[in-house]
Amino acid sequence: MSKVKVREANVLVVYFTQTGNTEKVARAIYDEVLSSGYEAQLKDVKEITAIDLSKYDLVFLGSACHSANLATPVLKILADIPPESRLKVAGFATHSSPRPGGSERDQELYDRWASGCIKSFEKAAHETRLDLLGYFGCQGAASLPIEEFIHSTIIPNEEEWQTYVSSIRKHPDTTDIEEAKEFARNVLIEYRNKCL
Repeated sequence: MSKVKVREANVLVVYFTQTGNTEKVARAIYDEVLSSGYEAQLKDVKEITAIDLSKYDLVFLGSACHSANLATPVLKILADIPPESRLKVAGFATHSSPRPGGSERDQELYDRWASGCIKSFEKAAHETRLDLLGYFGCQGAASLPIEEFIHSTIIPNEEEWQTYVSSIRKHPDTTDIEEAKEFARNVLIEYRNKCL
């Protein structure tokens, strides 16, 4: 099998979003892929099937975090990818949990409510032999019903809640967008290295 000419690689950035957070990150990744000289398409997950992914050399697949995991449409795409596909994928997700690596409490909340996203990508990579080239997660402002759920169920302490909600409503912010672009650059480097 011949190697793909890197600059002729066809890249898909596909995402599921409800509040627009994941779409913002997807657009940042898409812009970075284009500015790096690749042919790329940006699509909502409703526009594709798992079989469609085989038309692309590299797929960035993004999701909002739902119920401590990837959203159902993205999980379905991952489950439907043929086991022999060897598809090159980079995963990304937005979540309303604190970022990992902060305080013990932040790590606890992240582990409980957002770590399932990367685990689902890793599981798909193991089960379907996806070539997972990286994962990016960032905070995203929650919808009002999700905020209410978080306040009543996860962060009932009023002082902790006020600190949390004043921060989360700002995301994804310019730093998140720049980190998404850096993620895209790193994935493209990894992709090039695998194709050389």
